[in-house]
Amino acid sequence: MPVFEYTARTVTGQEQTGSIDLPSRDEVVQHLRKNRLVLVRIREAKKRRKGGRVPTRDVVIFTRQFATMINSGLPLVQALDILAKQTENKALSAVTKEVVYDVESGHTLADALSKHPNAFTELYKNMVSAGEAGGILDTILLRLATFLEKNDSIVRKVKGAMIYPAVIFSVAAIAVVVLLIFVIPTFQNMFASVNMELPLPTQIVILMSEILQGYWWAMGGGAFALFYGTKRWYATRSGQLALDKLMLNLPVLGDLLRKSAVSRFTRTLGTLISSGVSILDGLEITAKTAGNRVIHDAVMGSRASIAGGETIAQPLEKSGVFPPMVTSMIAVGEATGGLDEMLTKIADFYDDEVDAAVSALLSLMEPVMIVVLGVVVGGMIVAMYLPIFGMINAVQ
Repeated sequence: MPVFEYTARTVTGQEQTGSIDLPSRDEVVQHLRKNRLVLVRIREAKKRRKGGRVPTRDVVIFTRQFATMINSGLPLVQALDILAKQTENKALSAVTKEVVYDVESGHTLADALSKHPNAFTELYKNMVSAGEAGGILDTILLRLATFLEKNDSIVRKVKGAMIYPAVIFSVAAIAVVVLLIFVIPTFQNMFASVNMELPLPTQIVILMSEILQGYWWAMGGGAFALFYGTKRWYATRSGQLALDKLMLNLPVLGDLLRKSAVSRFTRTLGTLISSGVSILDGLEITAKTAGNRVIHDAVMGSRASIAGGETIAQPLEKSGVFPPMVTSMIAVGEATGGLDEMLTKIADFYDDEVDAAVSALLSLMEPVMIVVLGVVVGGMIVAMYLPIFGMINAVQ
């Protein structure tokens, strides 16, 4: 049986909203009339979407267009209705239609957006709430769009830096498996037919081939068990802390992750503070969006310090996660009352640092990948040709 959401007026003219479980719209109308309510609007309730997130790029375009419309003087509901019709992403369009209904029903825009976490994050909702309260919604939306663009750019750069080595290692693994399963057995049969003593490297490669052919199921099961176990462990607080700390301490890659985390932290917190969100709420939201447990714990420690009457910079410095320059600039920002501007300057600086770190990582990975491929694949081929060279020498 469908559920209908309605908005109706009482005999005194007050609006009230609710939902009711009845077979049809007509029966809902009749039910409301019996209760002396005048129907204003009605719709069949839709199940909340539980799919993946709406792409950040679509949210950025939506936010910029929304800000432009509000700044031009269009009413909130009309602007949302236009966006719902022209947004190309069907999921975002459906979400916007639900937001329109909730706003028409008397909810604030922030409350309406908070019902759709797959499209609008907690940071987004809090900034919109601050914009509504301060009467500067268009300005806040423009800041949001700029923040989302820069944040998405950082994320794409880090992911791009990781894709290259992942692809190379995958190709190398496939090449090794093909050699061990299809090529090595041919050489093995040839060597067995001449009954000759094989060099140690050749014996090792043949043994690897036999293990892979005979126990591939055990190796596959072990790899799956390792992946699943690591995933379950990472879902715990201790697992997150251990693995995230390991990632930050990796050579080259750890430096890239640390710089991107600092950029994201400072830009997020600076944007929230400049938009009127309280420092305590801003730190809590920033911790949740950090994407790293070590950073999360450091930021929450800073929040506890602020709540206790201390500064932000001291616990960040004690955590050892943030570079001294960052904590020093934050301390200066606190002392001068320009924390939001200082955080934005730090974020801009570390955006450039991330670019440099990505370039350094890719420059380092190219020769490393060539060496790895050469040693692994070339080593296996040389190992199989060693007995042939021995046979040629014996014949001569």
